[in-house]
Order: sequence, then structure tokens, then C-alpha cells
Amino acid sequence: MTNRVEASQRRTDTRQWVVDRRERTRHLIELGGLVQKAGLVELTDDDRAVLFGALLAIAAKLQGDDRKERLILWRRRGQRAFDNDGPEGSVVASRRTKSDGGQG
Repeated sequence: MTNRVEASQRRTDTRQWVVDRRERTRHLIELGGLVQKAGLVELTDDDRAVLFGALLAIAAKLQGDDRKERLILWRRRGQRAFDNDGPEGSVVASRRTKSDGGQG
């Protein structure tokens, strides 16, 4: 019984540092969800070094002269993927399903 009370108190704690921490945690979880949704976990066999290296490559590309164009292109691709996302969950899974002639 006390565990439930303590858990409830933690969820309703309104101290600013707690609220900030909760928001940051939610943001990080959402970013991790995007990595999963893009199929990167599966495609890299959940290799954190590969994932980090790929993210560093993206960061390096964004430091180039064509930053604005890349952001426009990637935003368009991402929005299209969000719009076409079905119950499969993963963008990669939905691509495979379409490329297999609709076989799931």
C-alpha cells in the first residue's frame, strides 16, 4: 500500500527540478522511440557504437554549407514517413511490407 502512495506522490511532485527532470525524461524516451521507429535498432543489431557513429555523421553533415537544404529534405522525408506510418509501427517494417507486394 505504501508503494502506491509513494508512487502517486512522485507522479504529482511539482517541485521545478522534478518537473524539469520528468520533461527531459519524456523527451529522451520520445527520441529513442524515433530511433526504434526508423528501424535503426534492428538494422544495427542494437549496436550503440554504430548508432552513435551514424548520429555523429548526421551532425557532421549538418555543419556543412547545405545545412538548410538537408533539413528541408529530411523534414519532408520524416513527415512523409509519419503520414504513411501504419500499425506495423516501424517505418522500415512498412517499407518491407510494401516491397513484398503487400505481404505482411
